[in-house]
Amino acid sequence: MHFNNIYLRSFRLFLFPFTLLYGIVVKTRNLLYNKKIIEGVSFNIPIFSVGNLSVGGTGKSPLVDYMLTLLKKYYPVATISRGYKRRTSGYVLAGQNTTAIEIGDEPMQFHLNHPDVAVSVCEKRIEAVPELLFDKPDTKVIVLDDAFQHREINAGVQIILTEYNNLYTRDLFLPTGDLRDQTSSANRADIIIVTKCPSDLSEHGRFLVLQELAPKEHQQVFFTTIKYGTPYHLINGSSYPLTKETEVLLICGIANPMPLTQYIHDESKTYDALFYNDHHLFSIDDVNEIKHRFENILEGEKIILTTGKDAVRLVRYRDQLENIPIYILPISVHFLFGQAAEFDQLILGYPQSFYVRQEDFIKEPEIINNL
Repeated sequence: MHFNNIYLRSFRLFLFPFTLLYGIVVKTRNLLYNKKIIEGVSFNIPIFSVGNLSVGGTGKSPLVDYMLTLLKKYYPVATISRGYKRRTSGYVLAGQNTTAIEIGDEPMQFHLNHPDVAVSVCEKRIEAVPELLFDKPDTKVIVLDDAFQHREINAGVQIILTEYNNLYTRDLFLPTGDLRDQTSSANRADIIIVTKCPSDLSEHGRFLVLQELAPKEHQQVFFTTIKYGTPYHLINGSSYPLTKETEVLLICGIANPMPLTQYIHDESKTYDALFYNDHHLFSIDDVNEIKHRFENILEGEKIILTTGKDAVRLVRYRDQLENIPIYILPISVHFLFGQAAEFDQLILGYPQSFYVRQEDFIKEPEIINNL
């Protein structure tokens, strides 16, 4: 693994000329928007944009899930994602029989977790908004997932995420680094969230990050960590708390598995792992490999553990997995330094003020102010 990492880093450095070219393209595009030569479109509805400057692994999905849980208490909410690696194209609105193959794994998670939220996918968000509002005319708030770099839509609140151990200030453009947008684009954000922080991050550590990010006066910075829940069975939903006696086979196809593997290492006796590419579409051969690897764990109290994102791609093989102890490890966002209430108020305050201005406010302001 160490050799492979060295080889990968060396190969990416070899691609540096392409990084320079990519950077020119990105900066030119942003300049056209900044100079109003190209202008984004505004819609008469509160729109949040959640995204990042880099590719994958910053924790967008748990944050979008958190926001949907919060907003749907007060408003009919919808979300639009790209639907990465789905086998459909164009605009698709999730329905009762929708699968991850049709809308992608992360939107499928939103659909399963929030059946009362309109979940849709489309490569071009600007085309999806009118389609969504036609299908769901009662919608009062839209959350755009992974859309910060898509400047065709003028979102009312822009949120970017950056990982604690890989801040965007330390990165380079693709393909040498992981940046898909220039670091100065962070200035467009209203909220910056530092994700996957150590749960015991100190005030001094917080200060150092703030010093490095150097937020503008209009920006608010929040710090979050990952909170893991009790595993539950893929098919029947029964719970299974991890213990120091548990032997784990981890099935993982996510961009950054390091926090997850560290957690399982700390909470279980031992673990083996099968790693796949991010958004990997599991085949029957993969399922057979998983079953074979699990059978080779010869002793102890053993289970298979996977992520919610992987689970929506595995569940199509429910007949093959029904009698196997395969469990989903749920994750959620936890705000550090007592910032949860402040974040909630910011998120709820935007549609509240929007509809006060529009004289179309659908909840009494006192309800939200008393949160």
